[in-house]
Amino acid sequence: MGPGAVIPQDGTYRSITVEMMGDVALVRFQSSKLIEDVCIQEAGLDLFSLVRVQGCKKVVVSCAGVDYIASTMMGKFITLDKMVKAAGGQLRFADVRPEIYEVFAITKLNRLFDIRDSEEEALASF
Repeated sequence: MGPGAVIPQDGTYRSITVEMMGDVALVRFQSSKLIEDVCIQEAGLDLFSLVRVQGCKKVVVSCAGVDYIASTMMGKFITLDKMVKAAGGQLRFADVRPEIYEVFAITKLNRLFDIRDSEEEALASF
């Protein structure tokens, strides 16, 4: 995170919605394109807050409705993965469209991340 980055402390999110499914946080993005720097910074802060502030250890990031992800957003996902693992938790991705999966594959992040076909499958995998 850069200087001046403020993690939301009150559980409000600007770029994501979070639905608690038992002890699993199901995250959905509000934007279909994660490409603008401001959007990516907000999404990163919101995701990090989920772990650091809210204490979530089981997280499913749904990519349903996401048409494009910039490589800088992939960096946020790597940081999120490290944070979740450091907290003793697990991260899953779900509903990754073929075009988006290609970005994961090109960056070889498909080997690092646990990617499931659907939200239901990801939730059941914990």
